[in-house]
Amino acid sequence: MLGGSTLFVPHSVYILLTLIPIVISLVLTGFAIYFVSKVIKFMNEKVKLDQEKNEKLDELIKAIKG
Repeated sequence: MLGGSTLFVPHSVYILLTLIPIVISLVLTGFAIYFVSKVIKFMNEKVKLDQEKNEKLDELIKAIKG
């Protein structure tokens, strides 16, 4: 018994160790949702800017040919 002493772990430690994976998974899920929403917002903005750039290039090509 480890030199006559016993190991005593309160029940709150077990509860804490049980909650740690749940908290980690919630945090990672929240981060994933945030990241995906930011990527979608970025891609929508990029598509809009690319369309505007293509329209300007079309106008420039027409002006050069025309």
